[in-house]
Amino acid sequence: MCSVQSEISVNRIKVRALHGVSPQERTVGTDFYVTVSALVDVEASAWKDDQLEGTADYSRFVSIVRREMSVPSSLLEHVASRIASAILAECPLARKVSVCIEKVNPPLGVLCDGVSVRMELSRA
Repeated sequence: MCSVQSEISVNRIKVRALHGVSPQERTVGTDFYVTVSALVDVEASAWKDDQLEGTADYSRFVSIVRREMSVPSSLLEHVASRIASAILAECPLARKVSVCIEKVNPPLGVLCDGVSVRMELSRA
């Protein structure tokens, strides 16, 4: 039997959240886009027999992103690590997870499209 891996991505999930160092960010909030990609060991039940149980359910990724983004943090690195860790813990077929969090309109005093943090975690 062959081994199959797949990269599953959910791109730019829009979330309003209270992440940031400044009191204004923690009170007013801002928009974020979260992209999650996971390298997944896909079982034959998925690629051969069309069964969801043989792969990672990307709707689960969305639920994890929503849950973790609802918990305020000062740093995007902290939120990204929580999201990636939760996906690895809750999706046993995921081997490696990449999370990119983009903060729209950060309070930098300059016009920019945003700032982002990308983090990768792998199963040991």
